[in-house]
Amino acid sequence: MVSRVQLPPEIQLAQRLAGNEKVTRDRAVKKLRKYIVARTQRAAGGFTHEELLKVWKGLFYCMWMQDKQLLQEELGRTISQLLHAFQTTEAQHLFLQTFWQTMNREWMGIDRLRLDKYYMLMRMVLNESLKALQMRGWEESQCEQLLKLLMTEILHPESQAPHGVKSHFTEIFLEELGKVGAKELTADQNLKFIEPFCRIAARTQDPRDLHNIARGIFETIVEQAPFAIEDLMNELASIHRPEPEAGEELAEDDRDSAGAMLQVGGLRPGPPTSCPSGGWGREAASEDGERWLTRGLCDLSPLQQFDYEAVANRLFKMASQQNTPSQNRKRLYKVVRKLQDLAAGIFPEDDVPEKVYAYRHEGRLARKMKKRLLKSQLQDKKGRTRGIGDRREPEGAAPREQSRGRGRRGARGSRHRKSGVRAKVAVGAEFQEPKKKKKRIQDRQE
Repeated sequence: MVSRVQLPPEIQLAQRLAGNEKVTRDRAVKKLRKYIVARTQRAAGGFTHEELLKVWKGLFYCMWMQDKQLLQEELGRTISQLLHAFQTTEAQHLFLQTFWQTMNREWMGIDRLRLDKYYMLMRMVLNESLKALQMRGWEESQCEQLLKLLMTEILHPESQAPHGVKSHFTEIFLEELGKVGAKELTADQNLKFIEPFCRIAARTQDPRDLHNIARGIFETIVEQAPFAIEDLMNELASIHRPEPEAGEELAEDDRDSAGAMLQVGGLRPGPPTSCPSGGWGREAASEDGERWLTRGLCDLSPLQQFDYEAVANRLFKMASQQNTPSQNRKRLYKVVRKLQDLAAGIFPEDDVPEKVYAYRHEGRLARKMKKRLLKSQLQDKKGRTRGIGDRREPEGAAPREQSRGRGRRGARGSRHRKSGVRAKVAVGAEFQEPKKKKKRIQDRQE
């Protein structure tokens, strides 16, 4: 009797994870979590690169078999949280590395009906990887290792990542970073998170990667700037006055307290030059009250903090190198100018909303009359001359009908018209009407 070969536990779990029955797949996910915890706790334990690739292949098809959006979200959350079952940082990074390698390998085989669930899975895995950094207090060495791993597997020119994976990762990176660490990360830390994108944007030979990074990272930072004003005023109001009790209405003075504090503090929308967190405010002046207010705004802003001048300088340094392609340098210099304007407190679209509002409320008739007036003024400037044979119509007269013979195919007399008729008509200074027609007009006037 031939003895059956015992398969490794990773292969057994992968087969169960890709099973047809939902109950079998759910049990396999639970067993996988327990297996990860038990194996990584051993002193000589841990997983190899090949073993985790087999595990991720089973998890990939576990998501493939799952239908219904709510169940997909629940499964994606469960799979992404497996990262925290690993006890060491090296094992977590290997788990993340094999995940992105699996997505790169299997991406071209995903049909469009299943594409959204894997977009969601990538977002959840990135979110959990940033939460792992948060649990370690955003340690600088850990952040550098994670960024190096992500850039190597996704955005590096030598990586095997498809364009869909690259574009989606670039699109969601700042959003997920803001969800996890917007209230904790300072401007210097945020600059370190986007520094690898600056380097790749300056060196890439693929125009699609350049466009995705410029649009998903740098222009997103520029677009987030105006929305901080409202949060700034809300924080000012919450800092300097208590919240009203139930049923109590705000007084008129309290409603304008945020604007009054902006005037007293001399604040303007622009990044500070001495604020440690890069928030909204102005450089601290000599007065103690203004200095305290500026520092409080920088520390408590819920949006992602960026020192726009520092970002502009770092991006300019990367783009001005000799090995930077000319098209990359041209595109990045545009972003640098926008960031420099923000550093000076100038918003790129200050006057656009007012123009749009005026255009929408101007009215159709007013726009039509304005167009006619401009057209008539243009004709007067050109000094249009009348041709020979033109005659002015009296005021109040109906416009003349177009002649039937000229310009109409098949009209009576058009085929047999002689070539010398036009020359005879144009000889006189005025057009001579027929005698019968003159007599009819005289009879009507009498």
